[in-house]
Amino acid sequence: MVQRIEIDHSRFKQIVRGAIRRDLKRHIANGAMIARQGAKSVSIPLPEIRLPRFTFGGEGRGGVGQGKGKPGDPIPGDPQQGEPGEAGEEAGEHALEVEVTLEELAKILGEELALPRIQPKGQRTLASEVSRYTGIRRVGPESLRHFKRTFRRALKREIAMGGFGGKGGVIVPIRDDKRYRAWKPRTLPQSNAVIVYMMDVSGSMGDEQKEIVRVEAFWLDTWLKSQYRHLETRYIVHDAEAKEVDQHTFFHLRESGGTKISSAYELCNQIIDRHYPPVDWNIYPFHFSDGDNWSGGDTARCLRLLKETVLPKVNVFCYGQVRSTYGSGQFKNDLDAAFPDDESVITSDIPDKDGIMASIRAFLGKGR
Repeated sequence: MVQRIEIDHSRFKQIVRGAIRRDLKRHIANGAMIARQGAKSVSIPLPEIRLPRFTFGGEGRGGVGQGKGKPGDPIPGDPQQGEPGEAGEEAGEHALEVEVTLEELAKILGEELALPRIQPKGQRTLASEVSRYTGIRRVGPESLRHFKRTFRRALKREIAMGGFGGKGGVIVPIRDDKRYRAWKPRTLPQSNAVIVYMMDVSGSMGDEQKEIVRVEAFWLDTWLKSQYRHLETRYIVHDAEAKEVDQHTFFHLRESGGTKISSAYELCNQIIDRHYPPVDWNIYPFHFSDGDNWSGGDTARCLRLLKETVLPKVNVFCYGQVRSTYGSGQFKNDLDAAFPDDESVITSDIPDKDGIMASIRAFLGKGR
């Protein structure tokens, strides 16, 4: 039987889920939530949820608004009668910290943004053992003996030997008749994916722009982890040169040099060739920049690298342009002009944190 506490807990989870969905845009834009991320869950403050509590009526005892008194008179026994600014004894209201698993968070994100499930492009076959007994053996423990198979075998033997007496006959299995359940290891197709994040860290990309990238990367990771059993992440930063870094360096490094985007695409292609063959891996490069590039000649090189080396290997290439005071925003226009009808190239404009939700929908909305 389902206990009452389980029913109440299930209903509370539904209330929490509804509250998260109503304010999903605010939660997505709120980078503070990422700081509460654990290994498999994230803590979300939900001040609008109030826990139920009992209140006792005052039937026959009077109450507020009854009896003698004038408007503005203090209520006897009210703990809030002190002067303004005076310290009180009562606890104030606090936001409710709700812990939500990353799997549940991905489900909410997918439902709210109407994201289609991703159909993996490649498969990597790994052998895995399953606990389901699908085989039959002639030997094994009596606890695993298959009654029907054993009886059928004994019946066939008795009929073949002419010893079966029809109705009322007794079938006694012998050792050779016994059959036992057995498990068999089988290979299961397992789809792997890798995300290659690339970001411009030149002087025109400030802390605000990096924070937008950090928040969007969290939600992209959350969704893709729900679609693949194994997900790896690589980080590339670039100004005039590109280099691979760890996650912390990726979001905090700031350089003062110029911008040469082709260096990042060249390094991305090298990483794919060395570690992630497209036949086994689903590959997702995400590039974030403010749209400035060193020269038109380098932009032409970027377009050539994408068309000839990167796009044939990846599921989809995504470019997010984060607006900044110093960025020209030209690179997105160049990409849109070069790949107007190519579904494997997706671009989005991210003016501020409120634009993150639309950018995620653009990147993941095609289910590639």
